[in-house]
Amino acid sequence: MGHLSSMFNGLARSFSIRKGKSIGNGDGREAAEAMAKEAKKNDLILRSSGFVSVDGSKNFASVFSKRGEKGVNQDSFIVWEEFGCQEDMMFCGIFDGHGPWGHVVAKKVREWMPSSLLCHWQETLAQTSLDPDIDLESDKKHQRFNMWKHSYIKTCAAVDQELEQHRKIDTFHSGTTASTIVRQGEFIFVANVGDSRAVLAATSDDGDLVPVQLTVDFKPNLPEECERILQCKGRVFCLEDEPRVHRIWLPDEESPGLAMSRAFGDYCIKDFGLVSVPEVTQRHITSKDQFVVLATDGVWDVISNQEAVQIVSSTADRAKAAKRLVESAAHAWKRKRKGIAMDDISAICLFLQSSPHTQEISHVGTPK
Repeated sequence: MGHLSSMFNGLARSFSIRKGKSIGNGDGREAAEAMAKEAKKNDLILRSSGFVSVDGSKNFASVFSKRGEKGVNQDSFIVWEEFGCQEDMMFCGIFDGHGPWGHVVAKKVREWMPSSLLCHWQETLAQTSLDPDIDLESDKKHQRFNMWKHSYIKTCAAVDQELEQHRKIDTFHSGTTASTIVRQGEFIFVANVGDSRAVLAATSDDGDLVPVQLTVDFKPNLPEECERILQCKGRVFCLEDEPRVHRIWLPDEESPGLAMSRAFGDYCIKDFGLVSVPEVTQRHITSKDQFVVLATDGVWDVISNQEAVQIVSSTADRAKAAKRLVESAAHAWKRKRKGIAMDDISAICLFLQSSPHTQEISHVGTPK
């Protein structure tokens, strides 16, 4: 079974060493959470504005967040290097909360999602490795993607259910989006719930740097999204003072008016078309793929994909790339959205190719 088999064996050792038990359904979550604690202790997890680079890693991630003009910053994010104790894996996630408890919901999903994903991926990997009907060697790329997609779908369902059952958080009128990336060797797996966005910067054949949008902005007016909402008796329309902003509404109330069609939480509208099912895609990284920008809609509302790629690529110091992008978006809000309160703005810039200038840089973080 080659690489996948050795990966499973290595992950199994990681789980059993840390917990002193065999890996199984009962132990997986605890082991994953133990890994998260150890990674945080070893400065492999970044949860505040700054940057992370680990010796020998191909990854370099720059992160920055700026509070908007609507109160507390409801954006949250995480970068986890050596995800699951695998040297060739990394997890990046950005979460945009909304509603009275949105900032709490975003942080909870940030806390739960990586560990839950690791647990479900471990279980899926174990089942796949032991299935005699699956030939892992015949189509590694297809099997690898199926495992991550299956793991992500189970994870999002589990996280949403856990939120609903949490007694100390009001998630009836609050929720969060979630856009995440797992880098595994030369592949990236992208899972998106909501309207944050991932954009890849790739070098074209003529040498120009061009944007490739990796995710769909799940807005209520997208044909398939709108059809699902209407079939569930929800409504989709714009307010008079926001003629271009489509929102989801309850059948008989002008509430809650969500501007996205997928999210965690928001249980007041979950029976009327809102879902937390992720769209999962993969991409094989080549030497032409330079970096990925993962950002909340506070960036994309005022900055185009091409502008974002240009801003990041023209920043000489990779560690300052996310900050420059966020500050550029803040200036664009003042210029393009006069009279409208600026949204929270957050971005992760994940560089895919090693740079000689960053080989000696280690983790640095500053609180929001």
